[in-house]
Amino acid sequence: MSYSIESVRKDFPILSRSVNGRPLVYFDNGATSQTPIPVVEAMNRVYYEYNSNIHRGVHTLSNIGTEAFENVRKQVAGFINAAKVEEVIFTKGTTESINLLAYSFGESFLKAGDEIIISGMEHHSNIVPWHLLQKRKNIIIRVIPVLDDGSLDMEAYKALLSDKTKLLSITHVSNVLGTINPVKEMVELAHKYSVPVLIDGAQGIHHEEVDVQDLDCDFYVFSGHKMYGPTGTGVLYGKEKWLTEMEPWQGGGEMIKTVTLEKSTFNDIPYKFEAGTPDYVGVIGLGAAIDYINGIGLDAIREYERELYTYAFDRLSSISKLTIYGTAPHRGSLISFLLKDIHPFDAGTLLDKMGIAVRTGHHCAQPLMDRFSIPGTVRASFGLYNTKEEVDILIDGLAKVRQLFA
Repeated sequence: MSYSIESVRKDFPILSRSVNGRPLVYFDNGATSQTPIPVVEAMNRVYYEYNSNIHRGVHTLSNIGTEAFENVRKQVAGFINAAKVEEVIFTKGTTESINLLAYSFGESFLKAGDEIIISGMEHHSNIVPWHLLQKRKNIIIRVIPVLDDGSLDMEAYKALLSDKTKLLSITHVSNVLGTINPVKEMVELAHKYSVPVLIDGAQGIHHEEVDVQDLDCDFYVFSGHKMYGPTGTGVLYGKEKWLTEMEPWQGGGEMIKTVTLEKSTFNDIPYKFEAGTPDYVGVIGLGAAIDYINGIGLDAIREYERELYTYAFDRLSSISKLTIYGTAPHRGSLISFLLKDIHPFDAGTLLDKMGIAVRTGHHCAQPLMDRFSIPGTVRASFGLYNTKEEVDILIDGLAKVRQLFA
């Protein structure tokens, strides 16, 4: 490890607060990570120093804001190694990015009888938009099965690919199982059938190095609030050839070239997909979050988190009558589990009384819960500021939960 965990934790004031009279242990990073001081300060500077609507102004404050906003676009393109800055579109988050694609890509390229492939481990945000498209266009949805260890059935995936397949939409890292899917291999297989690939990177972008050119994916989407940035920010990366041909999703300001009362013509990418005033303050905060990650070093973060994950997995595995869901060979960042005969809501509520924040429930992945015949799980998800000492507190907390239900 090449960074000081003590120094990093000082950047997150919320980590020093108490909850229910106990020091906070925050293991809900898979839902939302905490935000460091430099990100908040960057957003404050916008409001205090140059707040003004961007792109359409000629005055100084608007120009400063526009330059700051567009610099983040360049920053994101570098962070994911996009071939062109124009391939980066700002959205409200992963969910909006996928909905945008389901509408725009679906309306532009899909027709009745066409097939798309998803997996049985997808978040609802990578299922429901395709259901809506299915109702509109009468497409067919095929599903890659999930094996008992939480990995995808790759042989089944290969069998699903055909000339009818028009899109693969797959998660990079499961938000329930922690499974790191072989997305590069899956892209290569899909492209043999000329099938474009969308990768949901919400749980992968800040844990794994993402090089969209190396992956050769056609689309990659992620959220700011899961990578130490502000809520309401996200990114849709798309290859220029697709974005240029896709129809806009929303109409309004900025996404147009000309408007008459009879017709409209549309702006070039990326602006064609950024109707209205964007959350420019949030986007500038997202840029600060990327600066923060780069300042520590993604390699150092990944090394530290993998060591922490291994420690947590080993400690949880040693607890009797505790079942971990997700034991695939390649996994990380989070662990989902159940204590025998104890409902996850009950376990999570009791842990909260001890100051330990975990996520409980189906995690917006009801089909996956049905696959394992469980109502939900307790999920502990880790960030760059979590410690082995906090894992020990979780283990002690689970022991107390067991005692209370004995």
